[in-house]
Amino acid sequence: MSDTSKPGNFITQIIDKDNESGKHGGKVLTRFPPEPNGYLHIGHAKSICLNFGLAQRYQGQCNLRFDDTNPEKESVEYIESIKRDVEWLGFQWKEDIKFASDYFEQLFNFAVQLIQEGKAYVCQLNAEQMREYRGTLKEPGKNSPYRDRSVEENMALFMDMKAGKYKDGEAVLRAKIDMASPNINMRDPIIYRVRHVHHHQTGDAWCVYPMYDFTHCLSDAIEGITHSVCTLEFQDHRPLYDWTLETLGTAHPQQIEFARLNLNYTVTSKRKLKQLVDDKHVGSWDDPRMPTISGLRRRGYTAASIRNFCDRIGVTKSDSVVDMGMLEHAIREDLDANANRAMVVLNPIKVTLTNYPEGKEEIFTVNNHPKNEEAGTREVPFSKHLFVDAADFAEVPPRKWKRMTLDGAVRLRGGYVITCSEVVKNDNGDVVELLCTYDENTLGVNPEGYKPKGVIHWVSAEHAVDAQVNLYDRLFDNEAPDANYEDKTFLDFINSDSLTVIQGAKAEPSLLNSAKGQGFQFEREGYFCRDLKEEGMVFNRTVTLRDSWAKIEAKGK
Repeated sequence: MSDTSKPGNFITQIIDKDNESGKHGGKVLTRFPPEPNGYLHIGHAKSICLNFGLAQRYQGQCNLRFDDTNPEKESVEYIESIKRDVEWLGFQWKEDIKFASDYFEQLFNFAVQLIQEGKAYVCQLNAEQMREYRGTLKEPGKNSPYRDRSVEENMALFMDMKAGKYKDGEAVLRAKIDMASPNINMRDPIIYRVRHVHHHQTGDAWCVYPMYDFTHCLSDAIEGITHSVCTLEFQDHRPLYDWTLETLGTAHPQQIEFARLNLNYTVTSKRKLKQLVDDKHVGSWDDPRMPTISGLRRRGYTAASIRNFCDRIGVTKSDSVVDMGMLEHAIREDLDANANRAMVVLNPIKVTLTNYPEGKEEIFTVNNHPKNEEAGTREVPFSKHLFVDAADFAEVPPRKWKRMTLDGAVRLRGGYVITCSEVVKNDNGDVVELLCTYDENTLGVNPEGYKPKGVIHWVSAEHAVDAQVNLYDRLFDNEAPDANYEDKTFLDFINSDSLTVIQGAKAEPSLLNSAKGQGFQFEREGYFCRDLKEEGMVFNRTVTLRDSWAKIEAKGK
């Protein structure tokens, strides 16, 4: 019985019909099959949520299977990162993790079966010749001169490939289908190639490795997958998926394609993400500017916000581009409701309360969240010397100014009303200190006659904790950095302001008790989280309080 608490989509409609007809006996078994050749990104999150979500909806199962057929580009590091990401998003596979390499013996035997049935042959065209023989979208391909080898000859050559008698690229095994097919994927595709490479799971047991298209459909069949859900770029590969399973007479899962997640201001090609890391445009795969799941996690995105985002963009058959603002809205919404508040002064300027007793300290009890009593309270110390943000003071205030100015009253968040009476400057004319007075009768109240212009955040200078604050922004300043430009690449659109590091920010002492990865709203500054990797008081901006990019985009239109 399907879970109707969430709206369905065209895939759930297909499954509902299958269940009504008794197909698969009402069973729903999906899989998430990443290649362990990089870290997962936000696009993979949509696929994770969809495949595991379908299993949950129908009380079925979703396998985590690594399609590890290209050991040159794969590593255990990537495998471990993928496992962490899936679990962090809130999903769990029921059985042991699966690898396509678990099936290498079976896959090899399937290849032998194709040879014996005259459906596969060993080809020794080089890469350039292979491209020439393949044809184009407008012209059919032509048969390889090796296509008509006998079954016995092909079997002997394939066994020689397995025995390591050929160098990389000297021989491949191809399916014998139709070189004139309008679908290029059906023009005698390669299903095995020689690679003398150590494999992270099987060691040196193999020097021939199956191709992805051959491996994927047969792994689905071996595992008994009922609905093989994949993105639209595999739609043209479906005839090969079906041909392989029908020809070999195996179980036949149903391949269903959906539109991948395309997000503006972002690139999600693993090759390009790896280039960003290798060329040191970012610090690592989990750099908070990266669209990787680990990068988003380190930046302060929550699993719930990403799941909600994936739910909202839905599942369709049509490619489209989702605005980055939707993802940012999802995390703002989550953190606004759930993140505790704290006060951190990013650009401190000293305030001295001239009428406050020297050496006196007070402790204010402040709510951790203005709308959630269950979030509790925290203690904030107060003293004669404070820090406020330099941006909150103006000698000559602009129109509608609601912060500090000379002779103007302003309320300190959770504290007293203060009035600036004098400005202290250095020899360069820079403001270095504000001399103010406080009114002891204004704690929590506004006595008659007081009209403070606004509320600002602050920290006690004697109790402040030094912090490093990383102001992260979008990595690219072009909404389509991955488009085909004549004279530019995606690297030309890297946002030079994607990271601003602030040293010496002043934080309230309660943040010393924060956990790595814990998110906060820094009052009036934005949403931040304590960095997952760095030691000490290092905080990353997750997202601003409001969508500043919407105004920029509006001006550009």
